[in-house]
Amino acid sequence: MKLDAKNIRYMSDEAFRVLTAVEMGSRNHEIVPTQLIANIAQLKHGGVHKILWELAKNVLVSREKNAKYEGYRLTYGGYDYLALRTLCKRGAIYSVGNQIGVGKESDIYIVADEEGNQRVLKIHRLGRTSFRNIKSKRDYLQNRNTSSWLYLSRLAAKKEFAFMKVLHENGFPVPTPVDSNRHCVVMELVHGFPLCQVSEVKNVGQLYSNLMDIIVRLAGSGLIHGDFNEFNLMIQDESAKPTLIDFPQMVSTSHRNAAMYFERDVECIRTFFRRRFNYESHLYPSFAKDSTKEFDLDIQVAASGFTKKHEKEFEQVTLLRILCRQ
Repeated sequence: MKLDAKNIRYMSDEAFRVLTAVEMGSRNHEIVPTQLIANIAQLKHGGVHKILWELAKNVLVSREKNAKYEGYRLTYGGYDYLALRTLCKRGAIYSVGNQIGVGKESDIYIVADEEGNQRVLKIHRLGRTSFRNIKSKRDYLQNRNTSSWLYLSRLAAKKEFAFMKVLHENGFPVPTPVDSNRHCVVMELVHGFPLCQVSEVKNVGQLYSNLMDIIVRLAGSGLIHGDFNEFNLMIQDESAKPTLIDFPQMVSTSHRNAAMYFERDVECIRTFFRRRFNYESHLYPSFAKDSTKEFDLDIQVAASGFTKKHEKEFEQVTLLRILCRQ
């Protein structure tokens, strides 16, 4: 699903009321009845029908029929518009530019505020590609519908923003978080290249040491990145300063699989440096020796709004994502 924001400025307040009504109805209905949409939006029934037709034409909602009634479901496009409108009202973004990245479960765009300052918009899209091969995993998906994927994408964004905010406030090299709404996160634009695109650096040993230090510092603060690799590290041109990105998989050092995640992060960096730079060091951290907890940033994250309940829900879908890739 590619973001198409060109029509958002032409949408009426009534259209957004109807779109919001579909979102609200999705909390209890996989397919939201037309009458319920009209009741929530508090518009005349005929007017709602016309607006729904326009929204469906622009693929912001999807018209569905089942044996009992006709209704609509919210699409990722509609969810995009609701998030963008809120972020625009808050001043986080004013315009949307080119797409600069695409992942299995997210899209990345250049955006700008009203003063022209460039930022990054990350849109989480869980369920887009991770679950195409699901025939053997059908039991795990029996309670998941479209609205569930939207909710889980919102959880992913909520988690990423919470971790990024806490890490930034505590001096870790992460982008400056700007705002978040629904499944979208707005952050500082980091000028550099992903480590996977870097073929040489002036001081390979220093960069290796810096990255291992970040892993140890995170563990000392009660956190493990969980996906610390060349795709989630940005390197600035001149200084080769690393910036850590992508946080939805982050876990606490008290997690039952913390040691495995820590060792995997370390091994990812060792393997990449060996293959790309022909560099191998006998000095590398281990969870048993180098994860002494000095700060409780994991508790700060929970206090910021991403609760244990959210973490449990998100862990379930993370496990499913791993199973579906096997």
